[in-house]
Amino acid sequence: MTNDLSGSVAVITGAASGIGRALAHRCAQESMAVVISDVESVPLVKVESELVRAGAQVLAVQTDVSDDEAVDALAARTFDRFGAVHRLFINAGVFQAGVAWQRSKADWEWVLGVNLWGPINAVRSFIPRMLKQGDAGHVVITSSLAGLITVPYSSPYVVSKFGAAALAECLAHDLAAQAAPIQVSCLVPGSVDTQIADSDRNRPTDLGDAEAEDHRLVTAALQEMVSRGANSPDSVVDTVFAAVAAGDFWITTSDSYPDFIDQRYQSLKSRRLPSSVNFD
Repeated sequence: MTNDLSGSVAVITGAASGIGRALAHRCAQESMAVVISDVESVPLVKVESELVRAGAQVLAVQTDVSDDEAVDALAARTFDRFGAVHRLFINAGVFQAGVAWQRSKADWEWVLGVNLWGPINAVRSFIPRMLKQGDAGHVVITSSLAGLITVPYSSPYVVSKFGAAALAECLAHDLAAQAAPIQVSCLVPGSVDTQIADSDRNRPTDLGDAEAEDHRLVTAALQEMVSRGANSPDSVVDTVFAAVAAGDFWITTSDSYPDFIDQRYQSLKSRRLPSSVNFD
């Protein structure tokens, strides 16, 4: 699609903080109408106010992306208000660490609900409407380097992000097979200065406490990684917009990405367990 985005419509899930908030501000700067959604109501209202003060057309919808009916309502409200979607940023995500056999069913259901069912729900609700409108568009699904490379002590998160990356690839293939005017990219960031290590703030209370020792250790390591220096959300968004304009499928933020991928696929070719890495 054209790089002139003025007057087009963007939808961002997970827009109340981090990469999502930065995406919303960048879309507003591009003179796009912006639909922002998040499960956190107070930060969402704050971002809405920021965008209104910047002169943007904004629709804010509190949404639990793991709820298919809520995501469908988000899509319906978006099309009722603006009549189209040209860029869909499927970005909402949470982090759950843990040893695979020690995490509860509730832990798995929470992180898969947001990180995998969230993108699935968005694809099912938005893509048919986007195809019907007939305009060129672009979908960006946020996965992670942990959606391409495995690490210990983070099974729920890694599994969910592998699924999100696979969904992005499959969606791209499906759209291309139908000659649809919608392109797809998959964002696989490394270390970014966001609140992902504080995901427990959004953990539903009925799921109980996630504070097992393995979870605490990994979240502390994430916080330490960010404190040592991580990409800013704004710099990630600059990378996203440049990559979309260039037609890239994989959008990366780590200079080590080629080495990580090469090591993984050399291991696959030789039938060895891929090495674990640090996502800096």
